[in-house]
Amino acid sequence: MGRSMTEKIYAKHCTAGEARAGDVRMIQPDVILVNDTSGSITINQLAEMGIAKVHDPARVVLVADHFSPSKDTSTAKANRHLREFGRTQGVKHNYDSLRGGIEHALLPEIGMVGPGGIVFGSDSHTCTAGAFNASGMGFGSTDLAAALALGELWVKIPPAIRIDLEGAPTGFVTGKDIILGIIAQLGSDGALNASLEFGGPGLQHLELDERTAIANMAVEAGAETCIFECDSKVINYIKQSGWRQQEPVHPDDDAVYLFRKTVRLDRLKPIIAKPPSPANGVPLDSIGDVRVQQVYIGNCANGTITDLRQAASLLKKHKVHPHVRLIVVPSTNAIYRQAAQEGLLEVFAEAGAGVSMPTCGACFGGHMGILAEGETAVATTNRNFHGRMGHTNSQIYLANAWVAAAAAITGKITDPATLV
Repeated sequence: MGRSMTEKIYAKHCTAGEARAGDVRMIQPDVILVNDTSGSITINQLAEMGIAKVHDPARVVLVADHFSPSKDTSTAKANRHLREFGRTQGVKHNYDSLRGGIEHALLPEIGMVGPGGIVFGSDSHTCTAGAFNASGMGFGSTDLAAALALGELWVKIPPAIRIDLEGAPTGFVTGKDIILGIIAQLGSDGALNASLEFGGPGLQHLELDERTAIANMAVEAGAETCIFECDSKVINYIKQSGWRQQEPVHPDDDAVYLFRKTVRLDRLKPIIAKPPSPANGVPLDSIGDVRVQQVYIGNCANGTITDLRQAASLLKKHKVHPHVRLIVVPSTNAIYRQAAQEGLLEVFAEAGAGVSMPTCGACFGGHMGILAEGETAVATTNRNFHGRMGHTNSQIYLANAWVAAAAAITGKITDPATLV
């Protein structure tokens, strides 16, 4: 009986025995990722365990990104706690507020994600690592404290669901539309406790930025993790990033899956997810007259240079509607610098947008873009639950960067094709 990519990756990191779907095994991750929202809890748990030193500082990455910059004294204290912990523990990859970027976008840039790797993180969107033929899995603060102390953690190996991609996207269809369409069909728990595995001939038509957008939202279908097959685009990327393990993982031809699903990329249209769930995806052309007050282009998977270029391609010809606030957030400092070099930041500023340094702030309703009661936003983020970006009586529609930019220009949800 053949093995899935998930089984193969976890078998490589298993301390003893085989690793098949359903098995509970002790797994040693390549990276343990801790952020500022739960970092203090994790650090305090270590202290309660009596652990003075983490097992392997070289495998730890600390990122202050959710409250970056700190919005008040309590978040400033939490960021300081994380910063000082990193210094005390000798953690090389210690990214203070406004340094580096948003954790899931930053990891591949610094060579901490790549083929065959495993990331254990304090954030559910750690599954973003799947775009690079790796596995990312989110854990609670106490679990991560144990992983930091021991360098390993008990994991139940998830069964896999195979997603075969065929054809090439057309028009204004992006990775965001692909995953919104998949979640709409599977439902918010259709992949519960499973791993989504992506492959097929259509993969060649998706750049890494598009794959990142897809991988990031696997958890919104209930998945524990996700893994894309490796190809030349991944290999070329890791040659630059410095990922030390260059051993691509592919599924066996007779791998066992919970089920298989084929997605025809050439048949997709832009999709928008209506509130209050990412699973409420519908064709963009089915949306009526929806006025918006805020547009947000950014987050851990849709603040890529690809997203910024898509938005700028419309905004260089138009201005932001006078009744709309447009917030643009590159997901890492490297992307910010590239956007500046390409003149994209100037395009945004000239159009009337506000550009931020990398931060998760407005995405999760922490700061730097909170919605008031009754307001509606179009966002390239990954969640649109009630209260996600502010008041519980506000509305969030999830969309790709082209659709978001079009809404910022017209003041309502609009097909970007009408603005070209």
